[in-house]
Amino acid sequence: MRPTDEAPPSTRLEARGLRFVATPTRSAPRGRLSALIAALVLILAACSGTAAPSTTSSAALASAAPVATAAPTTSPSAPPAYPVSLTDDEGTAVTIPTAPQKIVSLTPATTEILFALDAGDRVVATDDGSDFPAEAVALPDVATFSSVDTEKVVAAGADLVIAGGLGFTPSDAITKLRSLGIPVLVIYAPSVDGVLKDIDMIGTAVGASDKATELTDAMRADMKLTTDAAAAEATKAGSKERVYYEIGYTDGTGEIFAPADKSFLAEMVTLAGADAITTGDPNSYQIPLEKLIERDPQTIILGVNPFYSPTPTDVAARPGWKVMTAVKDNKIRAVNDIEITRPGPRLAAGLRALTSAIWPDISIPPAPSGG
Repeated sequence: MRPTDEAPPSTRLEARGLRFVATPTRSAPRGRLSALIAALVLILAACSGTAAPSTTSSAALASAAPVATAAPTTSPSAPPAYPVSLTDDEGTAVTIPTAPQKIVSLTPATTEILFALDAGDRVVATDDGSDFPAEAVALPDVATFSSVDTEKVVAAGADLVIAGGLGFTPSDAITKLRSLGIPVLVIYAPSVDGVLKDIDMIGTAVGASDKATELTDAMRADMKLTTDAAAAEATKAGSKERVYYEIGYTDGTGEIFAPADKSFLAEMVTLAGADAITTGDPNSYQIPLEKLIERDPQTIILGVNPFYSPTPTDVAARPGWKVMTAVKDNKIRAVNDIEITRPGPRLAAGLRALTSAIWPDISIPPAPSGG
């Protein structure tokens, strides 16, 4: 199935569980994560914006210096004390009066985080894009991109709602739920650091701080192994590989979608030891063919999912593309876009997959236990 031919770019961008920071324009397609509806929405969604500082920077992940990893807790810790007060990613102070027992998750990424924190048995409803883990699929849907059925949220007895920022969850729905006394925590990670910070924040919100720390420590350690191996490959090659990560392509019009400057996806490509080919604009995800040819990618990575699955043969047959080094050398490779672009617990695995696609001969040490 290749919806690139049938669905407009704005629809296809919804696929990854992330949302674009850019305002919705033709050059900056507006995506929605739940649908996985098309192939564009990948990781670019988390590209810009400011998140609260996290404990480990992406630069630290990419450096050769060892990453400090907290030792696992060996004895049970005291139950978390409520009420808990947090400042969410939109800067709003949120008080959670008691340990939440009926949680509603409005983005695929936050759904994955909740299940990874062993809080999945308390999730009573999700958005229609929450497709992982399998247990989440059967839960009732109370939201689609840019639409929330607040009556269903209330009927579910929600005592905590975790929503998506930057318009992923409509602000009027957030305001209404808060007016009804339901705590709403708004999450939006513009960077890898932001993802780790948000996992810790959600852990605090649901009384799973120890589990969150264990998870983020394992993710940091795993990503450090990958970035070190990637840096070694780039050194061996004599330079970083010029990589174009395809978010989407429109047959007929020839519109090409790539990572925006300083985007979440561009950061992932950089962590994978490559020189990310970006659009040249922090808010636009569209790149002209002429600019892509000028940058001359040495490797083309196709972010595929159930709704967007171009093949290397498709890419090589596109008008004007045969002049690129990656096409000439047949270095066009597909990856599971969702793992790479969804800001959640599988991000470390996504970085491994992306790095292995860019450097096929790489040897990355096994992930630490708990990763």
